Amino acid sequence: MQMRSKAVVFRADGVTVHVEDILVDPPGKNEVMIKVGACGVCHSDLSVTNGTLPLPAPVILGHEGAGVVCQVGEGVTDLKIGDHVISSFVNTCGKCRYCTSGKPNLCDMGNTTPWTLPGGVPRTRDANGKPLNAMGGCGVMAEYATLHENNVVKITPGVPLDRCALIGCGVMTGWGAACNTAQVEPGSICVVFGAGGVGLSTLQGCQIAGATMIVAVDMLASKLEMARLFGATHVIDASRSENVLKELRKLTGGGADYAFECVGHGEIVAQAYACVRKGGTAVVVGLAGPANSTTLKTASFAMEEKCLRGSFYGSTSPRRDFPRLLSLYQAGKLKLDELITRRYRIDEAAQAFDDLAQGRNARGVIVFD
Repeated sequence: MQMRSKAVVFRADGVTVHVEDILVDPPGKNEVMIKVGACGVCHSDLSVTNGTLPLPAPVILGHEGAGVVCQVGEGVTDLKIGDHVISSFVNTCGKCRYCTSGKPNLCDMGNTTPWTLPGGVPRTRDANGKPLNAMGGCGVMAEYATLHENNVVKITPGVPLDRCALIGCGVMTGWGAACNTAQVEPGSICVVFGAGGVGLSTLQGCQIAGATMIVAVDMLASKLEMARLFGATHVIDASRSENVLKELRKLTGGGADYAFECVGHGEIVAQAYACVRKGGTAVVVGLAGPANSTTLKTASFAMEEKCLRGSFYGSTSPRRDFPRLLSLYQAGKLKLDELITRRYRIDEAAQAFDDLAQGRNARGVIVFD
């Protein structure tokens, strides 16, 4: 059954976002339709609107969502109407070399066309019947969305959907960078550059992993104050520091064991690499623009045995990690409630994007009826 839905659409027309009435087609083979309960307003959504993440417009935004299955397509056996699910913007086919080697976040299928469902057939159209792309194959900044079954993860009901939505990107990306990618060891010294939604989740990951010194670096005092709530033992205001690296080396006794770049800027990647000790690991988590680059001294790799590595989507296996994170939340060990700074109605989407761009929120969430 086709559904009418409100959605947040980017049209590359000089306006950040539009709230439009759209048509959502019923699910085809191996697809489901979900009634979206909540969708996080992620920096990646903002990156689509400013060109950092170049997706072909018009595109329905939203990849960090949670909802309830309301229609099921042919061939779907693991999901049924009424199931609670979280969206995953990587389609994990289970068959490619990455899925079969334990790296489903790098799935070949999931990264081929990150604006359509597998097969390239659009399931959403505007009021004039023209096709709309869907960010990450999800497009969940809408009341209803049709997704491939591999882009949703079934969860146990009981956690409010606005908290569940955060698992779909920001929390998974940050927590996973610390616990999956870097595999932070107990007693470690960690530095996190950037205290937005992903950075705060990285701080939590370091804390849960047992790091004993966790330093947050940011330009905004309000974010650094929040960083302490999410596990930072020390903070550095980069807007006031004369030399961030010098301050970090002194604070960490010569260098951190792990550093995480959660901003998406080449110069900060270089800072993260420079602030780790010999044999330390710097992890690039933030999404940089296509033209952004990093310059490092080649000799330091051999002379100091440092490691620089990337972390895409927290090196996650969604069906393993999403329930794990919800279990940590239910056990009181993972903060989700505190991460939501403000809830918005869909008609307030433009305000939500402006608040994100201005750094006002840890995480804004659009909540649907």
